[in-house]
This record gives sequence, structure tokens and C-alpha cells, in this order.
Amino acid sequence: MTIETTRRGFLASAGAAITVLAIGADPRGALAKTAMTGGNFTPFVTIDQDGTVTAIAKHFEGGQGAATGLAALIAEELNMRLQDIQVAFAPSDPERYNNLFFGAFQGTGGSTAIANSYVQYRTAGAAARQMLLTAAAAEWGVDAGALTLKDGQITGAGHSAGIGTFVEAAAALDVPAEPALKDPADFTVIGQEIRARRDTADKIDGSGKFAMDVHLDNQMVAAIARSPRFGGVVASFDDSAARDVPGFIMAQTLPNKAGVVAFAETTWAAFQARDALVVDWDDSNAETRSSDQIRDELIAAVNDAPQFTATDMDAAAVDTLLQGAAQVVEQTFYLPLLAHSPMEPLTATVEPTADGGVIVHDGAQFPTADTMVMNQVLEIPVEKIQVNTLYAGGFFGRRATPNSDYLVELALAFAVTDRTRPVKLVWSREDDVTGGYYRPAFAHKIRAGLDGDGNIIAWDHRVSGQSIFKGTAFEQMIVHDGVDHGSVEGIADGAYAVPGMHVGLTDAKPATSVNWWRSVGHSHTGYVMEVMMDACADAAGADPVDYRLRYLSGDSADAKRMAATIRLAAEQAGWGSDLPAGRSRGIAAHKSFNSYCAQVCEISTDADGVVQIEKFTAAIDCGVAVTPDVVRAQIEGGIGYGVGHVMRDAITLQDGAVAQSNFPDYEPLRISDIKAIDVHIVPSAEAPTGVGEPGTPPAGPALANAIARSGGPRITMLPMVGAVAFA
Repeated sequence: MTIETTRRGFLASAGAAITVLAIGADPRGALAKTAMTGGNFTPFVTIDQDGTVTAIAKHFEGGQGAATGLAALIAEELNMRLQDIQVAFAPSDPERYNNLFFGAFQGTGGSTAIANSYVQYRTAGAAARQMLLTAAAAEWGVDAGALTLKDGQITGAGHSAGIGTFVEAAAALDVPAEPALKDPADFTVIGQEIRARRDTADKIDGSGKFAMDVHLDNQMVAAIARSPRFGGVVASFDDSAARDVPGFIMAQTLPNKAGVVAFAETTWAAFQARDALVVDWDDSNAETRSSDQIRDELIAAVNDAPQFTATDMDAAAVDTLLQGAAQVVEQTFYLPLLAHSPMEPLTATVEPTADGGVIVHDGAQFPTADTMVMNQVLEIPVEKIQVNTLYAGGFFGRRATPNSDYLVELALAFAVTDRTRPVKLVWSREDDVTGGYYRPAFAHKIRAGLDGDGNIIAWDHRVSGQSIFKGTAFEQMIVHDGVDHGSVEGIADGAYAVPGMHVGLTDAKPATSVNWWRSVGHSHTGYVMEVMMDACADAAGADPVDYRLRYLSGDSADAKRMAATIRLAAEQAGWGSDLPAGRSRGIAAHKSFNSYCAQVCEISTDADGVVQIEKFTAAIDCGVAVTPDVVRAQIEGGIGYGVGHVMRDAITLQDGAVAQSNFPDYEPLRISDIKAIDVHIVPSAEAPTGVGEPGTPPAGPALANAIARSGGPRITMLPMVGAVAFA
């Protein structure tokens, strides 16, 4: 097999014939250790007898830098260099490796990786340090307080030796219940400017394996023909032409009738055979509307009484305030369906084992979901299911859908075989764009009432879109009193203290399969709130920065942190300074995932009205920035992701079928679209918060506000290409 190291193989080789000090968490939440002489173990940090330290990452790596951040926490407490810490992905074990914010579930998402691991991984590193020092002190007959551990060496009292020397003795000790964590004043890794991403070298030299790289002996490749319309099912199919494709094995209808799977010896053959199938689709329950109709229905909904109220203040009370306003600023917004489109399309492989179980090779965003799907679909006991987590080439939420769609497809495809051969499911780019899970389309209507001084006294905000969370396992956590919080987050619960606010929500009739998309609801609420704040500032004749600060004047942490972030971004961007002719700036700020991000976009506009983004200046307050280089990279990526989609992207339907298919008609951001990005981190001693998603919400409105301030249109209907041209 091409994958040189399976997770099972790693664990076995790591413990073979040696004693390994493994510090992790037991199912009760306390620290535990495992003294190994072979077999499985589930710690956060392991140290073997040659002194190699490995951080076991409970969060997968899809390019967001989680592996580096987790390794940095271990390195800090062990007084080691970040570049000397190895990283391996954890096996599927939600009792030990659960995301502390998700309950009994192992997964990566919601910008939680470092936030939920910060104390946990530091504590594991500190416990290992204390145990090693105690073991060395006992060996040398000295006081442990006289010893220090640095760069893998224990020294003091006239002695010196590598940490591997004491692994066996340390493994025999009890784990300290509350090991002493380092004083932040003594940090040498956390918060330091270190460029030592732990996933860079093996991605460059090819040793790092992605889910798409898996090629097992005797495997079959599966490609699925899916209905072009949401809700369509297989009526019948003809595989006569597919049989002529070299390497074709067979074609079968999936048990749920959601598609026809073509099996072949190679990926190319599987795609060719799949495309040669003639499938008769039953569209009697399928979506047949077009995007224009869906947009009109959403806009009609926000012009009517809302289905649910998401705030304490109701619509009638706000309407009374609006009647007394000196002026009312009114805007209607439409934000279309959006695809995730990571660089690596969806893929995963299921491998049968000799004991009747399976190994799932996956860029597993939610390893628990992999296990649950295989357990339920294939009826295999959980203890016989292993998950080999690999790198993913981006994800943005796509690898974790509410119904684990591609994993269900993989399990069903495997189920219709004789289960003796591995099956690798591969999606093409076209599969992803036309049949994937989308950010729902949303409409917003806002009426903001201003007094004679331009201050907001009332804000009526109505939202309509398809719910992501209703009908899923997450409904109980996210939906309250009929309101899907994922549809309205970032409005009433934002950092601004906006008086007289009513938020109403109307659920839309489902049009497609939908899913969380980078920054979830903030991806549309952030745009609407920040464009609307600029519209109010314009109506008040106020500077956009000063106007925002009016609503951040309180003593709350939200107000102080967002205000400081806005001021830093504005200062670094030279807000208020003179600009050359044809240039303008726009600002936007948004709180999401407990982080505060402000961005200033500077554009130039030529004589023909063509817009070029000259520079983005961003400020981020994410608490302690564990790895500043990774933080900046994530904000840069979030800006690119947010801007690229608002500029030109939309998934549109024609009679229920997606019109786009690949990057030529669903175009990602190009490197030439933004000339420069400058990111500044607000110094903070607060606990770490998210960075993977907060850079996305302010990016689009910062650009939109720059366009409006240049004399261009105030863009409320996305994508922007319908209103302006870009260089």
C-alpha cells in the first residue's frame, strides 16, 4: 500500500519493545498515563526512550494550523523548541479526545481547536515535565527543585542526561493531579514569532499523506451518479456503455436510492464508467425552482411578519420607535447559495480487516461521525472500527455535514459489495460544485431609525433563509423557541450595543442540502450588519469609524475589545489620512467565535469604474495568540475566502439543477485580486479564541463599504459582479 503508516501501525511501532511515557486524559477528564510495551494508547503527549516527543493531535489538520498550535502547547510546558515536537493524529476515541465544546464528540470545527485545548495540552506537557524531573531526581539522589529541563535535556546538581533516560522510571510514577503550569511571563514558544509549522516539511517532500493519496492493495474506486436535483432518486439505470470502459467492475444502486455507484480499478475508470451510465431519475419529490424564484420568495418573507422572534423586543414595540425617528434608513439584502469548494474534493476509503471490522482512511473532521456511520450502516461493533485521520486539502466545514453525507455514501457503497476489497470513494470537482452542501441563501431587511443627531434608536431586522440545524442531531443545542441561532448569529449578539433592536426570522422552504460554511451564519449577518452600519453613518453624516465606536462606549468586555480592535485596524491603515485620487477606504468589524476582527479595505477605481483591491489591513483580538504566524495566515486566508465569494460567486439553480460546475464558473479568489494584506494581532492575556473563521465575515463588507465611499453603489445584492467590475 502507498500509505506507509496507518494509525494502527504507528501506535504499534511507537510502543514496540520499549517503555513509552504517555500522558493524556482518562474518560473521567483527569490526566492519566500509559506505560507501554506495545498496543494502542490514547495520550496527548508521548515520549519514547530516544527522547522523541510526539504531540497527539485530537484535531485534524486541513491547512488551518491546528497541529502546530497543539504542538506549541506541549513544547512550551516541556521547555522544548517547537520544531523538535513531532505530531501524529489521534485515533477515534471520543472519551479521551472529545472536543470539550462539543460534548462527547471528537471533532474539529467552529474555530475551537486551540480554544478548547489550551489548558488541556499545557497540563499534559506540564505533567510530563514534572514526572521526568521527579524520576531524574530519584535516580541521582538530588532535590527535583535543583533540576531543569530544557531542549530535551535534564541538568542540575552536577548531572546531565536526555529525557529518554528517565521515561521508564517516570512511567511508574503517579500523574500529578495539578501540575504547575508555566507563568506566561516565561513563555518561550506561546506567542513568539516562530515559523515552524509542523505540517510544512512533509507536505513539501510528499511524505505527508492526504485522504486523496490513499491507494490500498486490491482496492476498488467508487464514483457516484447523483440526481442533478435536490431530492431526486434513482428509478432505474442502464450500465451497458459503462461495461465498455477498461477497468470497470460493476454498477449498483445505493440502498437509499440517492445515486448509482460505479466501481472500477482506477479513479479515471470510475469517473468514465459513472459518466457512461444512463440513469432514469424520479424527480417527483425533487426541487424544481430556479434561483430567481427562491430569491423572490426570501425577499417576500422579510417584507412580511416574521415566523419567529429572536429578541426580547417584539416588532410592534420597535415599529413604535421607528415612527418617532427623525429618519429611517432602509435596506434589503440578498446573499446567494455558496459552495465550500476546498482544493481537495471529498474522498475517503474503507478497508476491511481480518476480524470483520473496518479501517476508515479519511481527512476526518469528525472522527466520531466516521465511527457512528460505519457502526450504523454496516452494523459493525464500534470496537472493530478504526479511523486513520489524514491531512485534508482544505475543508471550510464541508467535511462535517449534519448527516455525514459522504461517509454514508462510502458505507453504502461498501455495503453493496462482498466487503472483501477496500473501497475508495472519490468526488470530482464537478460533483462537489453541483451536488455538494451549500451555505444557504438568505434575505435580510433592515429598517434603522435615527434621531436628530444620527443616533440609532430603533433597529428592525428581518431574516429569511433555510435552516441548517433543524432536523439534525444539533437541533436541541442550536434551536430555541423555533429560532435557529445559526441563521441569526452575529446580529443581536454582536459586540455593538444597538438600542431598540428586534430580530425576526422566517425559515425558508428547503431548496438544496445545506451546511455550515466558513463562519456559518456570520458569513451573511456580518456582511449585512456592517454594510448597514456604514449606511447609517452616511445618513448621520458621521465618520464610519467614529460611528461604530458610538456603540462600543460601554464597559463590557465586548465593547472594549471590539473598540480596541477597530482602532488598531484604522490606525495601521492610516484611516483619515489623504489618499491619491481614485482611491478610497472602507471599514468593517465583526465578533465571531469569541474573537474580534476589524478590517480596512483600500481600493482604487479607474476611469472606467473598474475596481482593484490595493490592500487589506486587519486587526484580530483572539486572546492569547499561541502561534502568531498561524494566526496571521488564518486571517489572511479568511479575508481571501470572504472577499472572493462576495466579489463574483454564487450557486444558482435552473429548474432545480445547479448551473455551475467548476472553477471557470465558480471562480475562487485569484492571487492578483488583492495586492497586499497586513494583519495585526491585539496583545492579550485572555484565553485563546477562534481564528479559523473570524477573518471571513468583515472582509466582504469592508470591500463593499470602500466601493460605496468611492462614489460607487451600496451593494446589497450579491455577488458584486452585478454592480461593479473588478480588475
